[in-house]
Parts: sequence; structure tokens; C-alpha cells
Amino acid sequence: MNSPKRRLVAGAFALTLVAAACGGDSDGGSTEPAGDSTEAASSEPAAGGGVSGTLVGAGSSAQAAGMQGWQAGFQSLNTDATIEYDAIGSGGGRELFLSGGSDFAGSDAALKDEEFEASKERCVGDQGAINLPHYISPIAIPYNLPSVDATLNLTPEVVAGIFANTITNWNDPAIAVTNDGVELPDLNINPVHRSDESGTSENFTDYMSQSAPAVWTFGEIEIWDDGPGGGEGAQGTSGVVAAVEAGEGSIGYADASQIGSLPAAAVGVGDGFVEFSPEAAGRVVDASERNTGRNEFDFAIEVNRTPDSADVYPIALVSYHIVCLEYPDQATVDLIKAFMTYVGSEQGQADSAAAAGSAPISAEVRADMLKSIDAISVGA
Repeated sequence: MNSPKRRLVAGAFALTLVAAACGGDSDGGSTEPAGDSTEAASSEPAAGGGVSGTLVGAGSSAQAAGMQGWQAGFQSLNTDATIEYDAIGSGGGRELFLSGGSDFAGSDAALKDEEFEASKERCVGDQGAINLPHYISPIAIPYNLPSVDATLNLTPEVVAGIFANTITNWNDPAIAVTNDGVELPDLNINPVHRSDESGTSENFTDYMSQSAPAVWTFGEIEIWDDGPGGGEGAQGTSGVVAAVEAGEGSIGYADASQIGSLPAAAVGVGDGFVEFSPEAAGRVVDASERNTGRNEFDFAIEVNRTPDSADVYPIALVSYHIVCLEYPDQATVDLIKAFMTYVGSEQGQADSAAAAGSAPISAEVRADMLKSIDAISVGA
């Protein structure tokens, strides 16, 4: 879609959930640093108490662990409310939502143009549905090289070359040039990829397609057989991690929270290299462009895989909640607004980080999305 875009301009990044993402206090509390971001965070409305009923959602399996944290946190604040979520996959979630079978969808991709048009029929009124990027999951590049103690620096071209099977040995000069002083082994590289249809593969290949298009010529793919072939296939995130752990010389891509003790590469960004972290991955939304052209409350973004600043980690899965702008009754509106407010709040992001290792959205983006959530209403 060739839609106009506007840049998300972020001020100071209020990433106060680092402690939670790394196993902070069990009560979910955090200390906000002083400055403008404190004011932005403290202005968030409370999401506790006062709503009741059952809200039904379905979709992204990547959100499943985070959703468990959200369900527990929200329902502890709203004891008469129940949040149901079926992790049937992003496509299934969008389909169920558009058919009227759920109140909201979780999806690793925003609504496509034709799906947005269909949402005008599903939702009350003629404004359709909006996308809220509430869940950010860093995708790490773990590797198995016991003889290498240092964190490897890999440029986008090297990452793409490894997974396109054009760089096949760890002592290749293209790897050595950015790892001065590291003794690289004379060892074949075994690139491990997902063998199943995967949103992680889609995001990882989108990164390579945008950052090294001359090397990765296969575009964005969900199924590896549609790409270069070769390497070792493994089922799911756990399969990729297990395969990398089992084979010296192996390298893969996986949800950063699931790689365990495996080291992960720092990737080239601008003039430097950046390791994955909740802070760096959380900044990817701020560094990205927001699609416009549907309505002012939609928050679909074009994820920026080639940021200029070396404090942004560009390989991340950005997952959405898809909701109507207008529902037929006040009870559903109240539940949707309360739950989405909580999910996007500092506390909600902390609960997701504790449950799933997700990265926090910044206070500036949270404040912008609150404007969209506030616009949800009862339609005629």
C-alpha cells in the first residue's frame, strides 16, 4: 500500500520497564526517572475497578505469554471482568474478529487494506477498526561458538549472507573485518531457520530485505521454502533454539526471551553495533513511520529496519491489538477501553515484560495511543 506516512517524533524515551523485563519486583512497581517522561506516564488513567463482563479476543500466538500477564493483571484490578484469549494465530484472529466472533484480535500484522474495508461492515458505524501496537518482541540472533568469548558484531549484509547461504564459514573475511581481535574458527556455518509458517520469520526476513536488499533478494517471507532453502529447519522457537544449542557453528533467529544462555550477535545500525535489549527494541516504534490515510486514530506503522541511531534494535516483532472504533453497546465499549488502557499502560507493559520478556513501548507512544483508545465509543 502506497499510503502517506508521518514520522513518530519521540522525545526522551521513558523506558521505565527495564527492571520488569529483567525480573523486577514481583509487585510490578517501578521508579520513573525525572523529566518530561514522568509527567507523561503519571497522566495515564488508572485501569482498575469498575468494569465487569467478559471480553473475547483471539489471534497472535506470539502474544500468548504476554496475554497471560495482561489477563492476570487486569482481572486482579477488575474482579468482575474476564478476558478470554484464544491463541489461534494472527490470520485466524483477524478472520474471527472480522466475522464478529471476537471483540478484538491480536495480530503480528496490521489489517490489510481489504481487511480494513471489511472491518467497516463488522464494526458499528463507518470508521472501521484500528491497530494498536501494544506488544514488542525483540528477535535475537543466537549462535553456538564455544571458542569465541566476545559478542560478535554482524552487519546486515553479513546476516543476510549467512542466511542466504553465501557466507558459509565463520572465518570469512566479511565477518572478521567487524570483529577485530576475535579469533574466528575455521568452521562451517549452519544457519537454522523456522520450518513452520512464522511471524518471526516474516519479521526477520523483512529486516534482511530492508537492510541488505542486494544480498537478501527473497523479500519478506513467512515460510522458509519460499526463500533460499538450505540450512537446517526447525519447528517453532523452541526447535530453533534447541538446534542452535545442539550444533557447534550453528546460528539462528528466535524470540530473545527464549534463547537462554546462548550468546546473541550485535547487529550493525548506523555507524555502530547494537545488542538486543528491552530498551533498544522498545525504541523501534518511536523510530518508525505511522501509516496514515484510514483515520486519525489508526496506529499501524511501517517498522523501520534501518534506523540511523545506534540505540535502536531493528529486529523486533511488533504485534497489534485490533479493535473497533465503534461498538454496539456501552458495556463492550467500557471493557475494551479499560483493557486496552491497561495493556498500554506502564503497569500493563511491565506485566507483559515479566510474563513474556517483551519490550516496553515508550511513554510518548503510550500517550498517543491513549488518544485512539479514548475515541472508542458506542455507534449508532
